[in-house]
Amino acid sequence: MGLLCSLAFSIQFLLLFSSFLFTNSLSLNHSTATHHHECHQHESNALLSFKQNFIISKSASYNPLSYPKTLSWIPTTDCCSWDGIECDELTCHVIGIDLSSSQLYGSMDPNSTLFSLVHLQSLDLSDNDFNHSQIPAKIGDLSQLRHLSLSHGNENTFSGEVPPQVSQLSNLLSLDLHSYPLEPLPYDLINNLQLKASTLTSLTQNTTRLEHLRLDFVTISSSLPHTLTNLTSLQMLSLFSCDLHGEFPVGIFHLPNLAVLNLGQNQNLRGRLPNFFSSSFVNIRDTSFYGTLPTSIENLTSLNWFSISSCSFYGAIPSSLGNLTQLALLDLSNNGFEGEIPHSLFRLENLEYLSLSYNFLEGQLALDMFLKLTRLNDLELSHNKLSLFSQNRAVNETILPPIQWLGLSRCNLNGEIPTWIMNLTTLNHLDLHENNLQGEIPYFLFILENLTGLDLNGNVLEGQIELEMLSKLKKLTLLGLGGGNKLYFLEGKNTSNVTFPSQIQFLDLSSCNLVHFPNFIQHLQELTDLSISHNRIKTIPSWMWNKTTLQSLVISNNLLMGEIPPSICNLQSLGCLDLSSNNLVGMIPSCIGSFSRSLHILSLARNKLIGNIPQNYAKENALQLIDFSSNKLCGQLPRSFVNCRMLELLDVSHNHFNDSFPFWLGSLPNLKLIFLRDNKFHGAIKCPLKCTFPQLRIIDVSQNDFSGELSSEIIKTFKSMTLSNTSHQVQFKDDVYLLQHSSVDISLFVFPMHNKGVVMEYLGRQYFHYMIAIDLSCNKIFGEIPDIMGSLNGLVVLNLSNNMFTGSIPSSFGKLSNLEALDLSSNSLSGEIPQQLTELTFLEFFNVSFNNLSGPIPENGQLSTFQDNSFEGNKGLCGFQLLNKCEDRSKLPLPPTPDGDQDSESGSFFEFNWMVILIGYGGGLVAGLALGNAFAGDVFRLMKRIF
Repeated sequence: MGLLCSLAFSIQFLLLFSSFLFTNSLSLNHSTATHHHECHQHESNALLSFKQNFIISKSASYNPLSYPKTLSWIPTTDCCSWDGIECDELTCHVIGIDLSSSQLYGSMDPNSTLFSLVHLQSLDLSDNDFNHSQIPAKIGDLSQLRHLSLSHGNENTFSGEVPPQVSQLSNLLSLDLHSYPLEPLPYDLINNLQLKASTLTSLTQNTTRLEHLRLDFVTISSSLPHTLTNLTSLQMLSLFSCDLHGEFPVGIFHLPNLAVLNLGQNQNLRGRLPNFFSSSFVNIRDTSFYGTLPTSIENLTSLNWFSISSCSFYGAIPSSLGNLTQLALLDLSNNGFEGEIPHSLFRLENLEYLSLSYNFLEGQLALDMFLKLTRLNDLELSHNKLSLFSQNRAVNETILPPIQWLGLSRCNLNGEIPTWIMNLTTLNHLDLHENNLQGEIPYFLFILENLTGLDLNGNVLEGQIELEMLSKLKKLTLLGLGGGNKLYFLEGKNTSNVTFPSQIQFLDLSSCNLVHFPNFIQHLQELTDLSISHNRIKTIPSWMWNKTTLQSLVISNNLLMGEIPPSICNLQSLGCLDLSSNNLVGMIPSCIGSFSRSLHILSLARNKLIGNIPQNYAKENALQLIDFSSNKLCGQLPRSFVNCRMLELLDVSHNHFNDSFPFWLGSLPNLKLIFLRDNKFHGAIKCPLKCTFPQLRIIDVSQNDFSGELSSEIIKTFKSMTLSNTSHQVQFKDDVYLLQHSSVDISLFVFPMHNKGVVMEYLGRQYFHYMIAIDLSCNKIFGEIPDIMGSLNGLVVLNLSNNMFTGSIPSSFGKLSNLEALDLSSNSLSGEIPQQLTELTFLEFFNVSFNNLSGPIPENGQLSTFQDNSFEGNKGLCGFQLLNKCEDRSKLPLPPTPDGDQDSESGSFFEFNWMVILIGYGGGLVAGLALGNAFAGDVFRLMKRIF
């Protein structure tokens, strides 16, 4: 939510800023023009002809102050007097057209008479609806243009490719093609305009006087040309969400007049902050900028907006930030900052927005430290290792900042809910989830009449919550009471007399000891997100399927019985559906794959569903996660899964599917995780046709009937498991970004894992994005292990156990520099353990037992730390870990003694779901391994953070 606010501020600021600039550029204004001579007749006719192509529609403009300017365009009057028209005082040629927010609707004629007005210097057609027309190539005929704006408030009403002729406008001072979508930004927002890299390069080469370049939400899909560094007059560069990639030219930071730099939401754009730059507005949130913050940042005395959220910055927050006295917004959230928060930040008296959430900051903060921040409206400290307390018990509302948004989730708050919160009378959002708060919910929370959001999820609060208490919060739109609390939600007997806040949109009543759906939910007409998981509900009332506003429905971990009704497909706005961990039976409704174009998350895992998976998945569907694991489903995987172009995770583990290796999934451009564990998949793991698997990070096909040799060709398709020298930077960014963008609280989610035959429970989502893994265990794969597997240097986990591999252990495994777990047990491998494996400095789990290995166990590095059970069952091995000691480690060992019997039951020791091993911290990476069904359950909840 904090990031959405930051983005909203960003959009509003830039919109006002660009509008101000554009207004000034046109303000040789109509009122100053003299009308001693009428405008030229051919120009008047051209304007009237242009007008006739459009109708007036209020919905065509986003601005609430819009009005139809062309109504004043009457043939019998001087066109220089028309609304939105500016003429040259001497020549009477039309030199300016401002039809912004004029409620125009229609298609732009590529041969429009508008382009005959060759004296035009300013053209503003922003905030109208041109019905997805293309920008006409004839725009290049307006060679005198200095200012061009074709932006729109809701989406780009122009679409297609920006014509290269735009780059011919060498006199341009400002170019604005951006759109500014309504909040919240949809995850699958599609940019309708595209700008070729060659056009952008030509534009920056030819328009050397350019001062303002605004291309937000225009797809560029390339790196930025270095010619941008030559635009010495550039004051604003705004390229928000343009699909930029590559290294950002550092010279742009040094442009002498650059005041506004907005590069947010370009996830693949890399760069570092230089020691010196002079911008007053910097937004690089949700990019791949990395490194430490330079201490010289204190020289940016004019900086008033600094957002680097969801990047890969790390290290300490420099205390010199406290010298930036003009800062109004400071957002360092979702990075890797550590250490204490510098006290100097609490001297920034102009600060209105401060977000440090989702870092590794620690230490104690006294409430009194915030007293100088007299303008502070938004404070986000969530998900750190902080503790907040009040030194002065007399702190009261007269000296506390006027905080409206307070985020203190996971801040090590203990005891009862702090009483000083009652003094924040301006508070409209309070987030205390995932702390250790105890006791009952205090009454003073229900007299904070401005509250719109109250999130108490994930504490250990207890007591009863009555509907009548909540009815006092008249403005409430978000309420979270679940996730670990021990609350009892009571509707009361006279619910008809209670006016519950009917505008509630987000409601979390998980773990509230409910045995049925609360009736008041039926009357929440604006409800979009409902989580009622971890209760004891057995049936879903039929009125639920009429709540067509629902975007997220989570009823997991209940006692639901019966079949899934087809009427569930009435919820056509649904983006997340989670009915996992219930007792549902019968077949999956056939409509489930195509009923909602917006469905991202679909989980029916851990039920008793039977039959085939529905075969129809609509083209251009939005599915990103499909989890059908742990049911009794059978048959083949639907080939229409290839229509799920946004799919990132597929889990069908623990079912009865009987199919060959689904190589055709390799065409899905975003697929990262595949779980086929414990089914009846068979045949060779290969691609008869070319397949790529361009983003695959985890593949688990264990406990199936796969056979044949493992070819080098299939390993070559796993290129995304290979890291470059620079790509293994701080990788927690994606994790915290996903967490921040969830409407479902998963912070206390615990999932089971099998470790050496014992079911254990771990918190899992913290290290998901570190994981790159292959699990082929418990199949019938034979032949040699391909040597090329050693090139997958991003692998953290590799499990080839319980197969029929022969030959030697590839020495190339020594190149798997990030490997933390390697299991080759229960095969027929021979030869010595390669000395190169001693170079695996992160290795925390290693098992080569029950093979035909021989020779000495290498004693250097991590291999010397493993016990005998990692090597047993290899009669030819010797080493200090085994009974069979090597007599001379510089020579080959003697044959093993015949009395070195092995436990006949040891083979079964490795027939466990080995993949889940809690290793802890090892050299900077964490192998909190979470594969198989258990891991998929956690990832499911993690992926919800996108929405």
